Amino acid sequence: MAEADLYEDDFIAWTEQQAKALRAAAGQPSNLGLDWEHLAEEIEDLGKSYRRAVASEVARIVEHLLKLQFSPAKDPRRGWIETVTHARSEIDTWLSAEPALRPRMPSIIETGRARGLKSALSLLRAYDEEGAAADAKRHGGSYSNDQILGDWFPDARAVPPG
Repeated sequence: MAEADLYEDDFIAWTEQQAKALRAAAGQPSNLGLDWEHLAEEIEDLGKSYRRAVASEVARIVEHLLKLQFSPAKDPRRGWIETVTHARSEIDTWLSAEPALRPRMPSIIETGRARGLKSALSLLRAYDEEGAAADAKRHGGSYSNDQILGDWFPDARAVPPG
């Protein structure tokens, strides 16, 4: 695939390819005075930033799904639902702008899932919801990818698994 096509079709792969090319160029004699290694790192980080942004939204979704499912708190529920809805919309925007993220979503979701679980546990404990934190920890944020990315919400009346 030509570089211009790769740039348009899979920006993340393009950043990886360009970083590799910059590192290879660093080993060749040159009088350009370029900081090849740092240029390569910066280009590579552009692609990684896409994955980090989506993983951050996944973490927000998992955190709030866990709180919706396990917290006995009533007042913040609407805000949690709105946060999940907004985060899902942000992910849709990222995936529309960069469709090449789709095949990378399983690993991105796993990264976000772990961060979301950690955050939910911390916040539940901060509000003295130890029982909810214990239930959420046992659950582990083990929502399916469809539950995380789709329209699913936990049934507040359901008995938490345990």
